[in-house]
Amino acid sequence: MPHLPFVESRRHILRAGTTALALPALEAFGSTKSNDEARPKNFVAIGSYLGWYQKAFYPQKTGKDYEVPATLSPLADFRDDFTVFSGLDHRSQNGHAAWSNFLCGQSPKSYSLDQMIADSIGDKSRFPSLQLTAGAGEAGKSGANSISYTRQGIPLPKTRRPSVLYRQLFASKEDRARTEYYLQSGRSALDNVLEDAKSLQQNLPAADRQKLGEYFDSVRAVEKSMTRQLQTVNVPVPDPKYKLPDYDPITPNLQMEAESIFYDLMVLALETESTRVISLFLDGLGQVFSIDGRPLGSGYHGLSHHGNNPAMLRDLVAIETSHMHCFSKFIKQLKEKKNAEGVSLLDDTIVLMGTGMGDASRHSNRNLPTLVAGGGFNHQGHVATDQSKSNPPLLGDLYVTLMQRLGMEVGNFSNASGNLNEVLS
Repeated sequence: MPHLPFVESRRHILRAGTTALALPALEAFGSTKSNDEARPKNFVAIGSYLGWYQKAFYPQKTGKDYEVPATLSPLADFRDDFTVFSGLDHRSQNGHAAWSNFLCGQSPKSYSLDQMIADSIGDKSRFPSLQLTAGAGEAGKSGANSISYTRQGIPLPKTRRPSVLYRQLFASKEDRARTEYYLQSGRSALDNVLEDAKSLQQNLPAADRQKLGEYFDSVRAVEKSMTRQLQTVNVPVPDPKYKLPDYDPITPNLQMEAESIFYDLMVLALETESTRVISLFLDGLGQVFSIDGRPLGSGYHGLSHHGNNPAMLRDLVAIETSHMHCFSKFIKQLKEKKNAEGVSLLDDTIVLMGTGMGDASRHSNRNLPTLVAGGGFNHQGHVATDQSKSNPPLLGDLYVTLMQRLGMEVGNFSNASGNLNEVLS
């Protein structure tokens, strides 16, 4: 039997004297999983701010024997690896301002699905969760372009530059030392603030004490995150062998380029077990794209208000299909890469693609186009729910199934108290 180098925890570290190098997941270091552990351990949510044109997203037939619709055509080779859901939503209010219902449920800007999952499984990685965004949008609308919210309903900032995410994941020794200094300094400042606040709390009326209690909850969440970062700041980071472009594609018309790089980095983040939870927000405003060398007739947001104009619909579907081309490369990479147990990263990851906007042309948040890929599920092609029946399923019922698949003991999400386990298992 060959001699194996010293292994430290689940992050495989090769040591020689004082030098340490993090290794990728190796099958030789894999362990035999129990039935309880034979479940996906990662979650990725991708949301499009301007939604998806339903007639080009939903197959005309239900089940597995369907013709792939235009928007999903880049995913044709992976049709056995995902399920499309039509008819589901959260019964939330309409309009762009309520877009965050995508992951928050009936009450926009509340505790989001990805953060519920991160609070449950995120402590098993260097970064409990990552929040990313590609494209430009309506920065002036408070919370309109946020995707992830804490338990207290605080929107989490999103990383817009791929180079920033790269440095975060694969920081140099000098950068890690600087980060450790900032974290230590910040934790000391928090300790001082908490002492002052606790002494103040004793002399406040009940309503103010409750408000201060909520503040303490937020501070404790920050403190927990900082403690986790301090514990992992000096863990050796892997060599990604990935070269970033010489510039960050952050101008609005380079949204697809930004998405492609983010998807590459997301695969690396999951492969190196740097995080288990990622959200990616696909923003959209007035940028005019050129698709296959052809400048489109209007800006992205304008096209979403198509009014069923054929030329505008053609251009809108072209943009949404381009999004799916980027997404299909992400799915391909996840399917090709294996973890230490020989399981594909796709089977080890639940990928949720969707939106909080059912029909941007009418500002309707009903019937949200939704796709679930990977996760080791027995995928069902196209599942259409009959909303004319009494007590029809909600999108939150699907989310309960996703959380249970990840090992979370939950029975409800927002206004949903069922699940779709009989459909997706």
